[in-house]
Amino acid sequence: MAYDPKIHHRRSIRLKEYDYSRNGAYFITVCVYDKKCIFGKIINESVELTHIGKMVNDFWYEIPNHFKNVILDTFIVMPNHIHGIIIITGDCMDAVSTPPNINIDNGRDGVSPPKWKRTLGQIIGYYKYQTTKIINQMNKTAGDHLWQRNYYDHIIRNVDNLNKIREYIIQNPLKWALDRENPENVK
Repeated sequence: MAYDPKIHHRRSIRLKEYDYSRNGAYFITVCVYDKKCIFGKIINESVELTHIGKMVNDFWYEIPNHFKNVILDTFIVMPNHIHGIIIITGDCMDAVSTPPNINIDNGRDGVSPPKWKRTLGQIIGYYKYQTTKIINQMNKTAGDHLWQRNYYDHIIRNVDNLNKIREYIIQNPLKWALDRENPENVK
């Protein structure tokens, strides 16, 4: 069925008028389709990845090879979702070596990004598409969903916020029993 805004009522969860290709750090969460725990298990407060979880983990670190203006920060694969910090830099030539300052600008300056820059959505879309394709090839399936349709993002505005999010990501396996993404968590 084709998308019909009158009946599907899709709304973007992105900030209106924010330029998601601008320099800055972004905290993202991407969930597995139907929140199935296919990436691994939490055993003794540590993540034990399946072969699919390992592939999803390994492919994350390939992102800067495809987007030269991207630096990866803290990242974790959980049983049914991933958390990561993506830093978009202004100069694709120095992206691999120089972390940018976190930009506290609100992104509404109307300046178009250079043609080589990509948006956060394009980066996440590429990651989701490639990992789905690889897993479908591994499992000899076609068209199976791996990821939920969207992803969550948070624009990191300062170093304190960055450090709190890093800590949250690192501590995530320790708090799995309470995690709202944990299907066994009954509140």
